[in-house]
Amino acid sequence: MAQRQRLIDSPPEQVWDVLANPRSYAQWVVGTQDVLDADDHWPEVGARLRFLVGLGPAALEDTCVVRICEPGRRLELEAAAAPFGTARIAFSLIPWDRHTLLILDEHPLRGLGARLENPLTEFVLHLRNRRLLTNLARNAAHRGAPG
Repeated sequence: MAQRQRLIDSPPEQVWDVLANPRSYAQWVVGTQDVLDADDHWPEVGARLRFLVGLGPAALEDTCVVRICEPGRRLELEAAAAPFGTARIAFSLIPWDRHTLLILDEHPLRGLGARLENPLTEFVLHLRNRRLLTNLARNAAHRGAPG
């Protein structure tokens, strides 16, 4: 299980605004090249997001589905990563003074990725998610910037 946390210098409302905007995912989710489509009711439970993921010209179309949504506090997604299966990606937002303590918990859920989970794959996921949290924090700060 790859769990990371980051203290973000933005209030939970700004961080939630980033999570609730499906078009922003390509700006902060590492490996996402483009958002192709999102259900109008994102991030309600059952809403889907279609996106391109990959490096350079090697890209696959994938989806994620909202499994749990507690606006402003918690968002849990099941992301398909063909051909590897699915992963659970959970964001928990905790108010911390005027900031947000964001806890990201991601792990393989179904398929090949779940069967091959090991310390090396967890290490790679930790590196990816450290960068993801940095990108998310930058995106949230940008939302709160005047002008």
